[in-house]
Amino acid sequence: MRVLARFARGLAAATLALGLGGLPAMAEPGARITLGYGHFFDNDVFGDGKDRWQTGAYSFSVLRGPRWAGTLPARPFEIFEYRLGGAVVAPARLRAPAPWDRRYVAKATAMVQTYFAPRPELEASLGLGLVWTGPANRISEMQEWLHRVVSEPRPVVAQDQFPNHLYPVFAAELARPYDLGGAELRPFAEGRAGDESFVRVGADLAFGARERGALWLRDDMTGQRYRGIAGAEPGGTSFVIGADIAHIFDSVYFPTAAGGDALASRKRLRLGVHSHLGDLGVFYGVTWLSKEFEGQPEGQAVGSLRFSKRF
Repeated sequence: MRVLARFARGLAAATLALGLGGLPAMAEPGARITLGYGHFFDNDVFGDGKDRWQTGAYSFSVLRGPRWAGTLPARPFEIFEYRLGGAVVAPARLRAPAPWDRRYVAKATAMVQTYFAPRPELEASLGLGLVWTGPANRISEMQEWLHRVVSEPRPVVAQDQFPNHLYPVFAAELARPYDLGGAELRPFAEGRAGDESFVRVGADLAFGARERGALWLRDDMTGQRYRGIAGAEPGGTSFVIGADIAHIFDSVYFPTAAGGDALASRKRLRLGVHSHLGDLGVFYGVTWLSKEFEGQPEGQAVGSLRFSKRF
């Protein structure tokens, strides 16, 4: 959704103005500079073509640190990601939802994460942030405007959306990459506490002409990995296959009006392709998401897009 992109870019600009600083090409020893940007767009229109449940999200990140040499530092708090984004979760019908369906949720997210390698063979991240739900964040108004522009049904359900609230969030991930020659297998474990609390385990297999020496970020909705800091070698066309399963401890977004609660487990299966043509890069992926709540009749497929340019 382009409106979510505008929202995230506006928040990013405000955050930069309030304290992330400028974009210097050179910095004094020990000073932080901007090392890269990440952005990622999810929408089920590019997946199963249906406007429902995990329907759309956009995130924008700024990566800062003293330097990037193609590998993670041994200690945390040297490389930081400042991520801002918005997402819409909706029932299957936007005008007259079924009694069993989930409530409309518009949420904005602000996260600060640090990336490091506690041991040479491990990769880790730690993050703190806030999730802001409710009509006050105005994401539902953006979706309504976009639907009006493209002649899609008006999201009437937003009139009874999840209320205004701030939820503190903590997130962590630990991974062990294995170099398989022309491929990389990366098992990982992830934990999160906040608006939704869970633990997740999974793996991603990347192969083909991969970009070397880049810092990769993980999308919240799909689990797809995308570039945050460019590597020394841009690569050509590469592919990724990933899967994970989460155990859900708690979710503030359930139960539904009909009493359906969050299911104890969620599964994701994803495919993606990265391709570079000179300095231009494009990513397309599709992710299958399993059912999330009691009464949900089936899973869904969400598509993801990312365009990039190396400078």
